[in-house]
Amino acid sequence: MNFLFAWRYFKSKKSTNAINIIAWISVVAITVGTAALIVVLSVFNGFEGLVKGLYADFYADIRVAPAVGKTFHLSTAQYQQIKQIVGVTGMSGVVEEKAVLVNGDCTSIVYIRGVDDQFATVIKIANHIKRGKFELGTAENPSMVVGIGIENAACLDVERPSSPITLYMPNRGAANFKSADALNAFNVQAVGTFMVQQDFDNKYVFSNLAFMRFMLNLQADEYSAIDIKANDNADLVKKKVQEILGNTFLVQTRYEQNQSLFTVMQIEKWVIYAILSLILVVAAFNMIGALTMLVLEKQKDIAVLQAMGANQNRIKGIFLSEGLLLAGLGAVSGMVLAAIICGIQERFQLIKLGGNTFIIDYYPVKMHLADFILVAGTVFVIAVLAAYIPAKKASVQSFSLKS
Repeated sequence: MNFLFAWRYFKSKKSTNAINIIAWISVVAITVGTAALIVVLSVFNGFEGLVKGLYADFYADIRVAPAVGKTFHLSTAQYQQIKQIVGVTGMSGVVEEKAVLVNGDCTSIVYIRGVDDQFATVIKIANHIKRGKFELGTAENPSMVVGIGIENAACLDVERPSSPITLYMPNRGAANFKSADALNAFNVQAVGTFMVQQDFDNKYVFSNLAFMRFMLNLQADEYSAIDIKANDNADLVKKKVQEILGNTFLVQTRYEQNQSLFTVMQIEKWVIYAILSLILVVAAFNMIGALTMLVLEKQKDIAVLQAMGANQNRIKGIFLSEGLLLAGLGAVSGMVLAAIICGIQERFQLIKLGGNTFIIDYYPVKMHLADFILVAGTVFVIAVLAAYIPAKKASVQSFSLKS
């Protein structure tokens, strides 16, 4: 009944045309605010999905590392015990160390990861090879796959290699790190270039595990980390791995390995949501004005309803319904508009990113039902708060039928 009155008041002619104009302005403002919120949240979802996809191709689902120190020993029995956990679909041993690449007059400081032959089943870095091939060689004849930033910094050409590159790494057996034998040196060949993300491309180099153990004088059961590929229930796998290894090991999911990044992304999303919600707050002021003027316009109607026995709650409910009607029209229109904009962008990529430094050249979008529900709830709360003041005023005032 309340919405029936509200609908009749909305579409009926008013003695003052400004009431209709202000009402439609509030609807348009809510439409714009709703559409803007959903579009921006969808863009954040798109970037978040893109970043998570890139990190998924570089970071394992679960990583085991020493809680203290740089390396740890993992027996064959422990290795097999982890491998047999339900949900573990792949494992790879890793040895990582900081090194210096010297190619003639070009020098670059890198982080080199030595990985075993199961690495490709755990990390999909091979999918991001841009030049050359993903080949790591052997302990006697090592090859390297380098980030594209390192290829440029070290003056490399993986497709037309010239003389071997000299790789310098710390000599763990050196008695004095100021002496000539403080570093181990070995000639290697760069055969491939990957491009994932700038932070990775300018920092990492991949080679084989046996070569890294040889250079660092490590034992056969010594690792810097164990990368594990898990099914969808990574948290349960993590728990089981931690139970096997104990508290002397640090077991982290992909989210925990990059917790600061993902936390910042979520904070940015909520901050933008809060800022854009101010558009809806501004629209609420228009709604307050429209409803206040409508109350003045319908003084005789209110008096008639009161004479017929309508109580304060009924009067208040009618004007609250009027506010919800205005907000509902704007919210639905905004959601439809946002869905159309996001659908067009997702299909045709019309809006481009500035510059050519990112992995894609357009704004990615990904619509989530939760965002639509969140925005609808936000509009509802703001509409109720905005409509309550004039609705309350209409319900407590007494109007006379005499004019």
